[in-house]
Amino acid sequence: MNGPSSAKALIRAAAEELARAGVESAGLDAELLLEHATGMPRLRRMAMGDDVVEAVHAGRFLECVARRARREPLQHVVGTASFLGMELRVDGRVLVPRPETEQVVLMASSCIEGRASPRILDLGTGSGCIALALASRHPGAEVVAMDVSGEALEVARENARRHGLEGRVRWVLGDAFGEGARLDGLGLFDLVVSNPPYIPSGEIEGLEPEVRGHDPRLALDGGADGLGPYRTLGVAAWRALVPGGWLVLEFGDGQGGELLRWFGRDEWMDARLGKDLSGRDRVLIVRGSRR
Repeated sequence: MNGPSSAKALIRAAAEELARAGVESAGLDAELLLEHATGMPRLRRMAMGDDVVEAVHAGRFLECVARRARREPLQHVVGTASFLGMELRVDGRVLVPRPETEQVVLMASSCIEGRASPRILDLGTGSGCIALALASRHPGAEVVAMDVSGEALEVARENARRHGLEGRVRWVLGDAFGEGARLDGLGLFDLVVSNPPYIPSGEIEGLEPEVRGHDPRLALDGGADGLGPYRTLGVAAWRALVPGGWLVLEFGDGQGGELLRWFGRDEWMDARLGKDLSGRDRVLIVRGSRR
């Protein structure tokens, strides 16, 4: 685009380009990218009318649109993702937090409501979204967060600093989902929570380009049936829970029935499923039983 450009013209052209690239939310993404490029919130810009966008901002906007048109996630382009009111740094080192994981936090939080100082373990923390949200909601909690990726833990620590929660979470490098995984040395917890990898290996190439090309495969690949991490995690988590402690897990479409069968055994009690905002079964909530 040559010469001065109005906000309306930039958004219209960008939305058309993004739609041609297959981006479903093309119009909204165009508006959010202009907000990012200009530093002006959408509502303020809309209240000011269809102003001309400065050339330096227009150039930055067009660069952002080009990245999004190549199906780079919007959150990677703008550098952050919103999660329960927190703006978290995200990039290719971590899974972009999804709205359904917000439901995991809310359901997990309700399990320990009223406890003054619960111990919480977040397995596969990634960006730290679950651990940080729970630490923020439960000021007296002791929170431990584990990930197999040191790069992911770097992002999580940065997010802790962004929100003044550096001293609230202990970050641990380790694999909670691999064969023979153990959580020894961390003590016992009132709540273990996780969003494990749950996509069957053979389905990953069929995912949206934003996911298969940019989210870490480690955070997606759940093995042949998508349930591999749950087999390991179930054993390790039971050992890490106090008697009657809670395990809260996110899972994929159609996996709830199998998980209810597994967690209906003697070591567990009170297993139930929680739904996401679209009404799909998405969260397993269960308590550890005997020792």
